[in-house]
Amino acid sequence: MRPVRVLLTGSTGFVGRAVLDALPRAGGAGGGVVEVRAVARAVPADAGASAGVEWVRADLADPASLAGVASGTDVLVHLACRVDGDAEECERTNVGGTRAVLAEARRAGVGRVVHLSTAAVYGPGPHRGIAVDGVTPAPVSAASRTRLAAERVALDAGGVVLRPGLVLGAGDRWVVPALAELLRRVPARWDGGRGRASAVDVGDLARLVTAVALAPDHEVPSGVYHASHPVPVRNRDLMARLAALDVLPGAAADLPWDQCLARLREAPGRISERQFALLARDHWYESEEIWRLTRCAPGPGPLERLGGAAGWYREWLGAAG
Repeated sequence: MRPVRVLLTGSTGFVGRAVLDALPRAGGAGGGVVEVRAVARAVPADAGASAGVEWVRADLADPASLAGVASGTDVLVHLACRVDGDAEECERTNVGGTRAVLAEARRAGVGRVVHLSTAAVYGPGPHRGIAVDGVTPAPVSAASRTRLAAERVALDAGGVVLRPGLVLGAGDRWVVPALAELLRRVPARWDGGRGRASAVDVGDLARLVTAVALAPDHEVPSGVYHASHPVPVRNRDLMARLAALDVLPGAAADLPWDQCLARLREAPGRISERQFALLARDHWYESEEIWRLTRCAPGPGPLERLGGAAGWYREWLGAAG
């Protein structure tokens, strides 16, 4: 049986590393072979230890470096993006880079495109159980605006676009570190911890991305899909789980939302009010469809998976603090 050859961008990123691990194992479980061409700006020092992986050095911000990168591949899994920087930098990488890598895929005759986006394209919220585009996307940051624009490029190429919410697990340098900062600035249960958010463990997201990449075209048509665990996570449950794992301290008292914001303003820090609301208030999206189409079991949920990442979080937060 001819191997399925996957071109993977963002291979050294948080989600990319998990997908790079999942792809070859998925091929083995199904009886076929999956070979990966992993694109990175810098090839890792231990790259030679990955069987079935060919590393290629290229940079989305430099379209010339992508020339020929898709030759001989069957599927493009496009995970690379810029999540910080100014508008010009985000435009260059997220929109220009997506156009460039999809142009290479088109020239090479790649038959399937999977593009990772984010539920942050919907903007401030609150959002409660909405379907795909159940509200008009209204991104507020340069990163989210350009990631929404990149979705259009992928959809025009017949791609499948995945929008996860909060992604948790070893390697998460945004969600739990942000919660840690916010808890220092506002040491309470925020609005009673009632807010619910769509979230997914990075390993489960990697399984889903892999399932979409290897699925027949007719099973997962081109379009946008929410890619979080189907059951949203309540903030108080997330914070309690992190406290039980000794990742974060516990919060004893409830604080109304207006008082939470007042306390946040009194204690300046890196995380903005908008980001505080994203983490603490309702932002959850119907996410069942993509798991059903791929027949990929979503697993027990991100709270259950946190135990496996607790050691990494404690080490990261200890080093950062």
